[in-house]
Amino acid sequence: MMQSLPRTAAAVSVYALVALIAAGAAAAGGGEQPLSRIAIHRATVEPQPGAFVDASPALLGLEWKDREWVTVTYSNPKPSKDDWIGVFSPANFNDSICPSENQWVEAPLLCTAPIKFQFANYTSHNYEHTGKGSLRLQLINQREDFSFALFSGGLLNPKLIAHSKSVTFINPKAPVYPRLAQGKSWNEMTVTWTSGYSTNEATPFVRWGMQGQIQILSPAGTLTFSRNTMCGPPARTVGWRDPGFIHTSFLRDLWPNFMYSYQIGHQLFDGSIVWGHQYSFKAPPYPGEDSLQRVVIFGDMGKAEVDGSNEFNDFEPGSLNTTNQLIKDLKNIDMVFHIGDITYANGYLSQWDQFTAQVEPIASTVPYMVGSGNHERDWPGSGSFYGNLDSGGECGVPAQNMFYVPAKNREQFWYLMDYGMFRFCVANTELDWRPGTEQYKFIEHCLSSVDRQKQPWLIFLAHRVLGYSSATFYADEGTTEEPMGRESLQSLWQKYKVDIAMYGHVHGYERTCPVYENVCVAKGSDRYTGAFTATTHVVVGGGGASLADYTAARARWSHARDRDFGFAKLTAFNHTTLLFEYKKSRDGSVHDRFTVSRDYRDVLACGVDNCPSATLAS
Repeated sequence: MMQSLPRTAAAVSVYALVALIAAGAAAAGGGEQPLSRIAIHRATVEPQPGAFVDASPALLGLEWKDREWVTVTYSNPKPSKDDWIGVFSPANFNDSICPSENQWVEAPLLCTAPIKFQFANYTSHNYEHTGKGSLRLQLINQREDFSFALFSGGLLNPKLIAHSKSVTFINPKAPVYPRLAQGKSWNEMTVTWTSGYSTNEATPFVRWGMQGQIQILSPAGTLTFSRNTMCGPPARTVGWRDPGFIHTSFLRDLWPNFMYSYQIGHQLFDGSIVWGHQYSFKAPPYPGEDSLQRVVIFGDMGKAEVDGSNEFNDFEPGSLNTTNQLIKDLKNIDMVFHIGDITYANGYLSQWDQFTAQVEPIASTVPYMVGSGNHERDWPGSGSFYGNLDSGGECGVPAQNMFYVPAKNREQFWYLMDYGMFRFCVANTELDWRPGTEQYKFIEHCLSSVDRQKQPWLIFLAHRVLGYSSATFYADEGTTEEPMGRESLQSLWQKYKVDIAMYGHVHGYERTCPVYENVCVAKGSDRYTGAFTATTHVVVGGGGASLADYTAARARWSHARDRDFGFAKLTAFNHTTLLFEYKKSRDGSVHDRFTVSRDYRDVLACGVDNCPSATLAS
């Protein structure tokens, strides 16, 4: 709750940097965080007589729901079209919670951004004449209480004129938003969730077992991170919000393809237990097992608000469509890969909770595997391959804590994963991948160590386009890829016969022919049979963020393009047939597809530049 404070001027040095981050992200196309538009450091407190804000109900979660709708009513005797409502959490957001270390010339009145906002006239179209309005906003359980503030002066010169009493969930600390990930072994599933319980208050665990069988208990480890682990603003300043505690439990020795049920919980020191909801998942298949296996892959989805808040510029208009389409088709999905640019939080930490809540129906049911992108990792002087400001000061910390990946070092964020007939090699384009680097050695090991007789389908995943793209922002730089991408890795793709390489970063869809050295080396466009010729490169960055443009001229290697939101789906029917589909997020319709039919002898056969010209036997 905001307390009345004397008016003072706030310095704008850090705000200028935050604005620079936002401008740079917008120039890059679709990476701007809406909360960055609010000049919170310029905020003044000027209570307006007759202005008020009220929110109801005041107590949420009475039926143990993790998300609830709140009705906010408000009035301003001097209304303006620029008035807006901010949702703050914790409810006390005055300068008493500002960090002692700051870069302000004078202490600001407000030092934390709202977790969401909406203009006062959004649904009350007569607000400018009557000064009265109301909004329906959705809140999720985020470990703290909430309050609502009415601002005049627009986003650039906000003046707080009224605020509400606090609203809270009945148990703000409750365990919420579980996300599954396959562990380092094929028969291991990890469950990660968030709560407000430290290990000094309660012991986290998972109760689980085969459906209908005796349940067992597995302990969970607990992680968190602090403001001083952030690399810069806004993550270290106005965007900071305590992440709570992140728990991960390892469910081991799973029987292949069996259904398991599970429930997250915390045992308090008085012996009572706080339970989360019940969920279920299907255990992974045995590596090499001949069965139907279906994997969805996309990048750059971000999050969006079902109540329409924060969406001043259609920042991520496709995000909810993609999420809802996957939920609708969940019975036909075994695993999901989200290959970078996960939330677009860009230093506003509250958005990570919002994202995990959005994908919870998916991630609690099938493994939700993530990769690192520029909006998770990049920051100057932090060791990232690119020295830009795209992470908003996060420098990878929230991503590597909020989601589990089976990497030897989660900071590096590269890993391999076997799933039935698939081998996935997940690279991290935000760290150096060139020959001689540790990541290059990992990539070669991942590609070379797979048994193609058992796992014929070899898939390379990365965020930035290391292969081929006709996006205009690459063309403007005179290229079709990230610098040194193809030049560094195409010899490995060709030598080890990578079937498909998939990327995000470009917000749209594009598929090449099987291409090597800019030349299509296979006939046809929708069915490839016989010996491997070259890797097919696919951009699937249309998960939700604002769409990118393509060049008017079309390269010969570009077989299909779509400037729309969508995702890819791989279906392995058996060891000889793989189906690729690109589906529209709006309705799930198939917009592009191709099949690969290949016997094991075809995998062994020589192709372009992947067998020696002569052998000792010859």
